[in-house]
Amino acid sequence: MTLTAPTPATHGYKAAVAALNDDFRQCINRPTGHNRVRLTPAVSELIGDVREWPAYLRQKLMLREVMNYSDFSGGNDPYAEHDLGDFTWREHRLTWTIDYYDLDLKWRSPNPADPAVTARVMTIALAEEY
Repeated sequence: MTLTAPTPATHGYKAAVAALNDDFRQCINRPTGHNRVRLTPAVSELIGDVREWPAYLRQKLMLREVMNYSDFSGGNDPYAEHDLGDFTWREHRLTWTIDYYDLDLKWRSPNPADPAVTARVMTIALAEEY
C-alpha cells in the first residue's frame, strides 16, 4: 500500500501542512532534508558574531523562542498552517514565516503537505522589515 500526501482538495491537507511546519519549527536548530532557516541582516546584526560565546547564546535563545512558539490563532494563522508567528525578543518585535519551495528552491512547492517535494524556508526578521 502506497501512502500519498494529502492535496489541497483532500481531507487533512491543512493539518498535514501545520504538522510539518510544527516539526520544522521545533527543530530549526538542526533542520533536516531540504529545509532552511534564514535570518535577515537586521536580525543577524542584533545577534552579533555567533563565533563568539555571547552572540552564540543570543542566537540560541532567540531560536528557542521560535521553537517554543504556540500562540496560533485566527488572527495570525487564518489558514491554520502554523506558518507565521511574531514575538518580542530583547525589546524587539520579531516575526517568522515559513515559505514552501520546490526542492531546487526555484519555484513554489507543488504540494506543501508532501515533504518529498517541498523545501521549507523559514525567515526570521524584525517586524518593521515587513
